[in-house]
Amino acid sequence: MTSVLEIKDLHVSVETDQGSKQILKGVNLTLRQGETHAIMGPNGSGKSTLAYAIAGHPRYTVDSGSILLDGEEVLEMEVDERAQAGLFLAMQYPVEIPGVTNANFLRTAKTAVDGEAPPIRTWMKDVKGAMENLRMDSSFAERNVNEGFSGGEKKRNEILQLELLQPSFAVLDETDSGLDVDALKIVAEGVNRAKETTGLGVMLITHYTRILRYIKPDYVHVFVNGRVAEEGGPELADRLEEEGYDRFLTPAA
Repeated sequence: MTSVLEIKDLHVSVETDQGSKQILKGVNLTLRQGETHAIMGPNGSGKSTLAYAIAGHPRYTVDSGSILLDGEEVLEMEVDERAQAGLFLAMQYPVEIPGVTNANFLRTAKTAVDGEAPPIRTWMKDVKGAMENLRMDSSFAERNVNEGFSGGEKKRNEILQLELLQPSFAVLDETDSGLDVDALKIVAEGVNRAKETTGLGVMLITHYTRILRYIKPDYVHVFVNGRVAEEGGPELADRLEEEGYDRFLTPAA
């Protein structure tokens, strides 16, 4: 059975220094396993807020609406339960975890998601193979999670987690930001590999169309002012590349 992630009339606000501010104002979106959806739009349009709401970030309050994973209400799940149910978030700014090695973190996460520890021999082989594919030096296994990593290394580490944890759906929050062309290709190849291997559903949040040359979207959704302003296929991304977001931001629009 194909898993389905449904976002229905989602309204989300965030606490700021000036008080509560509504960011999402009624978002509807359906993502099936095996599909890639690009979420595009100008700064401040609510793209990352959607990612954080799906993942369960405590700073974001869901005022109304629902997020359903195969009919189950995600909003009633704790953050770890969401991961165990098959949701994965690759963060725009991955956090450092001092004192925890990458190898320990990955095996602990895999055990939590699967409900049992992976056999050590096959697990080490899987980790080594995934790291080689992502052009990560083997020394990264024994380094603390993201500590002292460059921006590109942190992003590769996120995709390493994606490949090894094998979720049903991955939300990639501006995974392309700050990457040079080589790193962008390597990261995109990792996402494509995960999709081919597991039938992953991908929600790809990005400002730019350049990553869409390597990760081909089935659907493109344009966010403006907390709503989906337009939807289409890959051709919509091409149009955005040429025209930008001006037509959405003019008073007439």
